Amino acid sequence: MADADVIPIGSGGRPGRGSGRRTTPSAAARALAGPDAVKARAAKKRAAKGKGQAPEPQVVGAADSVDDFSVAPEAQPTGLKDFAAFEKIVRDTLGVDGERQVAEFLAFLRRRLSGEYEVDEFGFDEDLTDQVMLKFLRPLAEKWFRVEVRGIENIPETGSALIVANHSGTMPIDGLITQLIIADHTNRPLRTLAADLVFKTPFVGEFARKGGATLASNDDAERLLRQGNLVGVWPEGFKGLGKPFSERYKLQRFGRGGFVSAAMRTGVPIVPCSIVGAEEIYPLVGNMASLARLVGVPYIPVTPFFPLLGPLGLIPLPSKWLIEFGEPIRTDDFPDGAADDPMLVFNVTDQVRETIQQTLYTLLMQRRSVFF
Repeated sequence: MADADVIPIGSGGRPGRGSGRRTTPSAAARALAGPDAVKARAAKKRAAKGKGQAPEPQVVGAADSVDDFSVAPEAQPTGLKDFAAFEKIVRDTLGVDGERQVAEFLAFLRRRLSGEYEVDEFGFDEDLTDQVMLKFLRPLAEKWFRVEVRGIENIPETGSALIVANHSGTMPIDGLITQLIIADHTNRPLRTLAADLVFKTPFVGEFARKGGATLASNDDAERLLRQGNLVGVWPEGFKGLGKPFSERYKLQRFGRGGFVSAAMRTGVPIVPCSIVGAEEIYPLVGNMASLARLVGVPYIPVTPFFPLLGPLGLIPLPSKWLIEFGEPIRTDDFPDGAADDPMLVFNVTDQVRETIQQTLYTLLMQRRSVFF
């Protein structure tokens, strides 16, 4: 078998042929290398002729330097110029992480358009929550409320736990911020339990479902806990959200202890969570009770800025937040049937409530002022 002719890559034949006797790049290939590369090759040829040597064969792509690969700005296609300009704007506007953020957002859009995302049986859309909901909350928590977090190590890295927190602030922003803090510090989603009114409200109910919320019932709570989730509950409910500013940081009744019985039945730890700062974002000084009954809501708040300033009154005040997660309260060492003992459930509920209340007092003493 005869030896095959060795043809330098890209120098033999026209594109698509793979054979022929041409040993120099095409005009199109030389144009791509830029004027500097063309001048350099011409100088080499002249030097070789002066020495009586044959010029070296030129191989497309075998540039003399990294710059030989560059394309002159005037030779760049319009689309490349536009993309380079867009890339520069993104980098200058968003900083060093700008390109990564844009790439993540474009990948998110692709997944949404192609349907490559999952929604669980409760309606939780983790991809939408991470890429949209939490990203909008993050500047609010870091720049506006300047949240300080303590005791995050008390949340288990794996397995289930029930996070029980105080509720306040007229609007349930404390629940959203807690969800963000846990996601950022543990890399785990917090599945929240919400009142039925949330899911009866147009748009809000769908938004809550996609964000990981489900109905505050023992059945749903136990099912989530058995699946290994972190579950958050705010036992004060609307009584805590809608209490007047004069009663701030005084915990309301924790219901009948349904959250404790759910934890006992599944044997998961209860992690008390104390939140300072939410009470001051919308100081509640009044309640339009008659109008609230007419529209079927627990209360319609009156604050120093709402409804006086209209939509501007809905901007929360930049209070300083402290969030502390206490030591877990174990429930797996209770005897069988403990969840059906009302006195035992009440005692554990009272223990959780007292732990949160005392921690609130401690945090208030440590905070220098409402806004610093």
